[in-house]
Amino acid sequence: MTHSSHQQELRDAARHTGRRRFLTVTGAAAALAFSVGLPAAGAASAAELDTRQIGEDPFTLGVASGDPLPESVLLWTRLAPRPFEPDSGLPAARVEVRWELARDERFQRVVRRGTATAHPEFHHSVHVEVKGLAPDHVLYYRFRAGQWTSPVGRTRTAPAPGAHKRELSLAAVSCQAYHDGYFTAYKHLAQEDVDVVFHLGDYLYEYAVNAAGGARNYTDRTLPALFNRETTTLEDYRLRYALYKSDPDLRAAHAAHPFVVTWDDHETENNYAGDTPENSVPPEEFLIRRAAAYRAYWENQPLRAPQQPQGPDMRLYRRLRFGRLAQFDILDTRQYRSDQAYGDGWQTPGPESEDPSRTLTGAAQERWLIDGWRHSKATWNVVPQQVTFARRRNVPGDAYQLSMDSWDGYPASRDRVLRGAEATGVDNLMVLTGDVHVGYAFDLKRDFDDPASRTVGTEIVATSITSGKDGSEKPANWTNLTTANPHMKYYNGRRGYAVVTLQERQARADYRTVSAVTTPGAPVTTAASFVTEVGNQGLTPA
Repeated sequence: MTHSSHQQELRDAARHTGRRRFLTVTGAAAALAFSVGLPAAGAASAAELDTRQIGEDPFTLGVASGDPLPESVLLWTRLAPRPFEPDSGLPAARVEVRWELARDERFQRVVRRGTATAHPEFHHSVHVEVKGLAPDHVLYYRFRAGQWTSPVGRTRTAPAPGAHKRELSLAAVSCQAYHDGYFTAYKHLAQEDVDVVFHLGDYLYEYAVNAAGGARNYTDRTLPALFNRETTTLEDYRLRYALYKSDPDLRAAHAAHPFVVTWDDHETENNYAGDTPENSVPPEEFLIRRAAAYRAYWENQPLRAPQQPQGPDMRLYRRLRFGRLAQFDILDTRQYRSDQAYGDGWQTPGPESEDPSRTLTGAAQERWLIDGWRHSKATWNVVPQQVTFARRRNVPGDAYQLSMDSWDGYPASRDRVLRGAEATGVDNLMVLTGDVHVGYAFDLKRDFDDPASRTVGTEIVATSITSGKDGSEKPANWTNLTTANPHMKYYNGRRGYAVVTLQERQARADYRTVSAVTTPGAPVTTAASFVTEVGNQGLTPA
């Protein structure tokens, strides 16, 4: 089927379904049936492929693990002998995949093994939830299909619920536009000694990627023309994940560490808000696009069964605990938000943006977050999420503007969250953020208008992996932003990631940056480091 005919089929499905019916699970599933269904049970299921017929390596996209629990790990792979083809080089048949989990990377001490089915309806992706494991253990895993064996991945279980873990190290990453440069930062991250990686959104971008890979400017390969268009269909999104996961540095990072993922906007469409698209297409048509994007996201990420989408809906917010040291409340600030005020972008705040009914999280997720704090026994309460939480004025003085896409465009929503943290007695609040392609460090203030007001938490904003290309240490607006926002303790515009080490008495944030991404192989340096103390929030240089 050509891309243009697929687009027309999408429009026909949208018109046939209608918005009200689409917003039911049944309607959503019916609308998506134009493209692909769910795996059928019994005799109606797809035939099984004899794995001896797989003549090329099916593990081209690597392996991954995610969402570590004390007694369980989630293992992922996707079979794709020819990843740049729509069917990935496999027939529409089930494939039995064997997996192993061991205490050593030579697999001499195997602790679990089994088989899993790679369904064609899920593009031959595999999600294995291995249970009954010992807490806080490093483990190694691999998959087999026919004569082929996958690369070896390294993962770990979380500490037991009541464990007094002394230290936990995490990395925060975001925003990896393939066409803006090489994933060099991931090569360095793969060699870091961290317990877990939090991906804070924009794992891929919907924009076209030309034959030379954009700013990568390939001279040794030519990318297929099917990447040189915006992603709108399920096939488009699936192929785009294949392109991104073809990058060896991204594969290395996934193989080295368990990932905890959440999305922002570009996994679907730039700056969408709930069921409101960026562009002027009918909402029901956008929801079919959203359903396709969400499905491809689940297929290509190390996510557990509760995150499997139903049509255009996907429960991505969830909670992970690492002993008594840390609780992580992972948010979704795209799917449930009110539309951006004043047409989006940087605007002067006013009655529309300050309307108390506006929400960035939706009411249910907001209640879930605050209720989770109420029952938290963790020293650190960490909130991995997408968009800048602290106030961020663009210029000093009274003529400032704020970003309507960030929490600044939803100040009542932010106030409710901060009041909830105070009411539930959360003393050590840390927000992890992506989105803005720069590194920031913020003190979170009870009253952002009063620099002397109490600091109620901190925010670590991880810069992009590539988005924005090479960047610079001091972007053009550096003086304006640092002057206008006294609670901003750091601002750097290079690419890279952040490493946060949580301890019983303090937390430390190290900002790692690379000098360039438009050429491969740049070294990594620590651009700045900060600490914040338990019971005495506020970032100071380390």
